[in-house]
Amino acid sequence: MKLNNYNNLLELFFDQYEKQDKNNIFLINLGNPKHKLSWEKTYLLVNHLSNQISKDIKLGDRCVLISENRPEWMISDLAIMLAGGISVPSYTTYTTKDYEYIIKDCEPSVIIVSNNIQFNKIKNILDYKKIKKIISFDRIENLKFQNYLCIEDIINKKDGFENFDSEISLKRSDPACIIYTSGTQGNPKGVILSHGGILSNCEGGYELLKSIISKDMKFLTWLPLSHSYEHTVQFIQIAVGAKVFYAESIDKLLKNISDCSPDIMTAVPRFYQNLYQKISSAFSKAKGIKKFLVENTVNLGSKKFNRENMNIKDKIVNKICDMTVRSKIKKQFGGSLKTFVSGGGALDPEIGIFLNSIGLPTLQGYGLTETSPVVSCNPIEDIRIDTVGIPFRCNNVKIAEDGEILVKGENVMLGYWNKKAETDKVLVDGWLHTGDIGKFVNGFLKITDRKKDILITPGGDNISPVKVETALNNSNYIDQSLVYGDNKPYLVALLVLNSEIDINEKNLSDEIEKINKNLTKIEKIKKFFVIKEKFSIENGMMTPTLKLKRYKIINIYKNNFEDLYKK
Repeated sequence: MKLNNYNNLLELFFDQYEKQDKNNIFLINLGNPKHKLSWEKTYLLVNHLSNQISKDIKLGDRCVLISENRPEWMISDLAIMLAGGISVPSYTTYTTKDYEYIIKDCEPSVIIVSNNIQFNKIKNILDYKKIKKIISFDRIENLKFQNYLCIEDIINKKDGFENFDSEISLKRSDPACIIYTSGTQGNPKGVILSHGGILSNCEGGYELLKSIISKDMKFLTWLPLSHSYEHTVQFIQIAVGAKVFYAESIDKLLKNISDCSPDIMTAVPRFYQNLYQKISSAFSKAKGIKKFLVENTVNLGSKKFNRENMNIKDKIVNKICDMTVRSKIKKQFGGSLKTFVSGGGALDPEIGIFLNSIGLPTLQGYGLTETSPVVSCNPIEDIRIDTVGIPFRCNNVKIAEDGEILVKGENVMLGYWNKKAETDKVLVDGWLHTGDIGKFVNGFLKITDRKKDILITPGGDNISPVKVETALNNSNYIDQSLVYGDNKPYLVALLVLNSEIDINEKNLSDEIEKINKNLTKIEKIKKFFVIKEKFSIENGMMTPTLKLKRYKIINIYKNNFEDLYKK
């Protein structure tokens, strides 16, 4: 599929609509299984909603979209673009202060919310004189706003839809959306992504997955659609004519996987880490023949994955593992899973190898919101899990003299909304300065560090806190951690323990010592303290893609960290 033939994302959608059986189910909300939309219904809703929006906006007006993942999300996103607006997806986990900042920054003409809960977060900060239309998915009771529309009324509409004009004049270079960064280092920045940028990224994704694409593809989507990763994935879903299932919640994710049997699923490293801990914990309880099988599943699977020679006995035992352990695991994940795709952060190679060895193919990619978002990914036929794969053809990637990864291409953002100085800092002569340090190994890109997160010792040595945190988090005793020690004589750590395991202070100290043995001298954890409250999206210590908000956590526990250097 040549996505470079399309002028905009709408042309992709309408072209796919023409190719599909109009009665085939396209979008399914697992939180409300009766809520299924065919290609025909989706098409009509996009056009009708676009007509409604176009009455209140002009070309280039911003439209803020606040919702959980559900079919109406894609419909609204497409409708905004069709009306000539710029979609501004926003996380449902934002605080009122966050919304206030974003709304003030992008000055939307239209606000779209999913329900009363989301509306209540913003109702007191809206300048109703500037807002031309408020739209909701579920009805908002007692909303006294003259220009209010509930999508529920459109969906339940029994008579025919009004005529609409589907003529689209948008160019590839035109803005499609403004996606605000998750704000790990401070206030979020509005990243302006173009139609062509997202389309070129989709083409790279299509090329990556084409060997496993089939007529009846199923995707399970659970990462927030307000994140650039999942936002772009939805257009890949359109490009392959897939059936899209919207997960209920993170808590019900494994059940949802079993229910809908997806072919492909995208997720962030935290998901795979939890999966690894659950499966390895179950494996550790095996006895007798089961123990023999699970151990060989991992060991021989790793051997095969790493392209090591296996003797006849190994091949026979590995085949038995295929028919017993791996087939059972595959069935637990719906039986159709062809690959996981990991993005949004670094995947621990040990976890990646483990998942691949037990029959759960897992690819690792790399990208940023500013690159629409994917820069590179491991190909299915040649997974090298210690790398982030081969760059997509849509972009050029090079390594600067100081090791920083630079990216250039159509997929690179148009700039930051209302922030020219910030834009000029990272976009130099068309090259995006990613802030990540890396190198090429036989054509595969390998991330080695992150400029902003690097801890520097008084001796001038660089330490990656993520590497140390990964080692800590892989312990069954430790659920979460944050490493501290920039310009300090040694590293210390904040720990959140696994609540399901009883552990005393001595055992914990022994565990830290065990972990330290696999770290260099400057990486070793000398002291630590434990907190009970987990880092979460709800308490504002994690982004919606489950990354630590380092600056915020450090600010909260600053005194605790500093006390460790006084004792």
